[in-house]
Amino acid sequence: MLRVADLDAAMRFYRDALGMRLLRQHDYHDARFTRAFLGYGSEQSEAALELTHNWDKSTYTQGDAYGHIAIEVIDAADSCNRALALGYQVTRKAGPMKHGRTVIAFIQDPDGYKIELIQKADQYD
Repeated sequence: MLRVADLDAAMRFYRDALGMRLLRQHDYHDARFTRAFLGYGSEQSEAALELTHNWDKSTYTQGDAYGHIAIEVIDAADSCNRALALGYQVTRKAGPMKHGRTVIAFIQDPDGYKIELIQKADQYD
């Protein structure tokens, strides 16, 4: 779960840059927050990312225990190019990871969370 300052901007990033779709969303009026779940397929068979927007909070400090979210993609360079074309930041271009052959890249969402893109192994083996 990620806490986000602007739910619409966060959902747009995960939908447009990463190809996820909104699976479900619910407003909790008494508690003043909204939860949205995004993913690539049914929650019964696929992982989902929960975004939580607290209506009265506009900024968050990321803790030092947080590293990043990792997502497997078909083509890391293509994913970076799509993110750049949409105006998002690529913090590490696609290329082999240090001490290995796995192709990775990093992009950043509107709240500053780092997303590692790990290219499917059959794309370079």
